[in-house]
Amino acid sequence: MNPAVGVIALVLVSLATAAIGFYGLRISRTTGDFYVASRTVKPWWNASAIGGEYLSAASFLGVAGLILLSGTDALWFPVGYTAGYLMLLLFVAAPLRRSGAYTIPDFTEARLDSRAVRRVTSVVVVVVGWLYIVPQLHGAALTIRITTGLPAWVGSVAVVVVVCLTVVAGGMRSITFVQAFQFWLKLTALAVPVLFIVFTLAGDGSAAVAPAVVNPTGLAPAGPYQNISLLVALLFGTLGLPHVLVRFYTNPDGHSARRTTLIVLGLLSVFYLFPTAYGLVGRMFAPELARSGQADAVVLLLPGQLIGGTAGDLLSALVVAGAFAAFLSTTSGLVVSLAGVISQDVLGGSVRGFRLAAVVSAVVPLGFAVMTDSLALAGSVGLVFAFTASTVCPVLLLGIWWRGLTDAGAIAGMVTGGVLCGGAMVWGTVLGAAGTPFWLAQPAAWTVPAAFAVTVLVSRATKHRIPRTMSRVMTRLHTPERPLVTER
Repeated sequence: MNPAVGVIALVLVSLATAAIGFYGLRISRTTGDFYVASRTVKPWWNASAIGGEYLSAASFLGVAGLILLSGTDALWFPVGYTAGYLMLLLFVAAPLRRSGAYTIPDFTEARLDSRAVRRVTSVVVVVVGWLYIVPQLHGAALTIRITTGLPAWVGSVAVVVVVCLTVVAGGMRSITFVQAFQFWLKLTALAVPVLFIVFTLAGDGSAAVAPAVVNPTGLAPAGPYQNISLLVALLFGTLGLPHVLVRFYTNPDGHSARRTTLIVLGLLSVFYLFPTAYGLVGRMFAPELARSGQADAVVLLLPGQLIGGTAGDLLSALVVAGAFAAFLSTTSGLVVSLAGVISQDVLGGSVRGFRLAAVVSAVVPLGFAVMTDSLALAGSVGLVFAFTASTVCPVLLLGIWWRGLTDAGAIAGMVTGGVLCGGAMVWGTVLGAAGTPFWLAQPAAWTVPAAFAVTVLVSRATKHRIPRTMSRVMTRLHTPERPLVTER
């Protein structure tokens, strides 16, 4: 691929993102605009924005790379990502919107009438957000290095600069426009090149290489434990992603939140057809990418390798633009959710505090990304899902559906899940991929049940701490009534 084409694609998508973000500044005036877009986002628009922020580096690049490496074992990733939204539809979307909260800590404080729970939830949400931002910046670094030849850190810095500009400009209102645009750009950027490749291969067989072996790496298939643990992480982890949950607060009501989630399910189902196709085509026609350690770059490299010429460059430029949009949209959603938490808990909840918190939320993970090497994108994000499933998810689900939850149980469960899953992640990093036992490499199968069990047991042992407001709060969550948290 011509490096100049890649640079032009990155510049154009960055300028388009900034322009849309600054357009949002014209209509972002109140605190409600910055935090939840004044709760006026319609289902189709919100669904596109959720798709924009949810389909991250792991979805755009990592899923295809894992399918290239592992074949059908990697199909659990798109299945789990999509099925997690079905659980959101069934168990979380409408009650969470009816809570009227701005952030997840708002919800836990209102549900359990406890400032201590709020503080612990805030710390967990910030940790989850930073863990999730780092792979996005790694993906941007990989894209810059592969397509332009520039130093990898340029990609990470570029994402942070553009995200900070758009978030600071208009908050949630601005980011909603940006993310909706970026979803459709990502879908187009994946669909057009892979369809072009498939039609070319099926039509005249003019691909640059011939079909190769079906298993390019010779990796042994994953066992039942790994598959089950991964599915647990993806299903339950989706329920606790702060940047996804905060978008439900932008819907006008609970019915709109359910409609939004239903539309997202359709959008995700269509989107994941294309990374899967890239992985399968790469597995047959470009197996050397797996053997050379470039699996995560298969989406970026296939058009130029199989089509070539000017057409290959143009298709590659489109893919690069879509990839950069993926990094920008997910990072911006995470920064918005983290800025809401940090500004309310530390900086007074003002618009100025939100803007300062947004910069902090983006700069801290940038430091970690620059100092660390990129891992397999989908695999690293899968561990973030496991951590989220072990911390935020139990409190959220039990807080919505179980009257017996107490503040002590919620804190004990979050701490237990965080220590167990975080410890497994750190231990696995120290040991390296080759030396990590399978139960540490995929810890969700035991850390998620442990977190739920501790939450329930401690709550039962502290029944006297069930808040007196519990009945009123539960009624509000499950009945379309006025918001639980007073509008700011």
